[in-house]
Amino acid sequence: MTKKISENIYTYSSAIIYSVIIGFSFLFGKIALRNTDPLNILAHRFTVSFIFMSLFFLIGRLKIKISKNDFFSILPLAIFNPILFFGFQMFGLNLISSSEAGIIQAMIPIFTFLLAKYFLGEKANFLQEISLILSVVGVIYIFINTGVSFKSNSTIGIIFILISTFSSACYIVMARKKTEKYSTLELSYVMIFCGMVLFNILSISQRAYLGNLPTYFSAFTSTSFVVSILYLGILSSVVTSVLSNFVLSKIEASKMSVFGNLSTLITMFAGVILLNERLYFYHIIGAILIIVGILGTNKNKK
Repeated sequence: MTKKISENIYTYSSAIIYSVIIGFSFLFGKIALRNTDPLNILAHRFTVSFIFMSLFFLIGRLKIKISKNDFFSILPLAIFNPILFFGFQMFGLNLISSSEAGIIQAMIPIFTFLLAKYFLGEKANFLQEISLILSVVGVIYIFINTGVSFKSNSTIGIIFILISTFSSACYIVMARKKTEKYSTLELSYVMIFCGMVLFNILSISQRAYLGNLPTYFSAFTSTSFVVSILYLGILSSVVTSVLSNFVLSKIEASKMSVFGNLSTLITMFAGVILLNERLYFYHIIGAILIIVGILGTNKNKK
């Protein structure tokens, strides 16, 4: 029993740390966007991630064995996240507001639950189902009260964010299965490698086409960009990837996915603390709904 309790503490602590890192990543993402375009940020972000993981293996003298068959087995996971998730999110955010995107991406736990129920045979009792919906409602409630009205009239942007959201759910469900065969480091390494290759190809191709290839590294002249890209590349990519894959090896996909909504709270409170943004009553109500939803979703009989 003591061992089980310790394991639960490690698992849920990892899920909370994951949410905190993701929550602050939006702030660092905003800072990075002051210096370059989204595609260039993704390219540098995953390059930093790959270099960091490679140095980690080298300094720690850790050996990672990934055969050709292993690579192609993990590749579908990498396609869903980071490639499709970040790719469609990036293009979608160029067409609709971040608030609109936030409401759509709050649906990730719902998509994950349905996919996990069908493909993994995961089950949830009535309390867990209601709690999951409650968490989603909390996120939507916050965004609606901030004034989002879906007036962008960009059907394509909405479709892009929906694809991004669905891709994230697919990744969570697929990673749950892959963690039975591969370690969290192996999964994360392949995912980050694929993201680095694709986003660098896209960013370099875009700059070559526009005739401004020399600007590829220009953002690094800004200290704020360097700090932001290190946070996004190391903490928000490597650490969160390892943490999410670890948590998915311990708990059901639907239970893990609902922690994504906790990131909304972290972003909100980070804005209040660091950017002097105002905290309104509806933020508190939304926060209570999200937290109660997370607790209820992860509650079991024991």
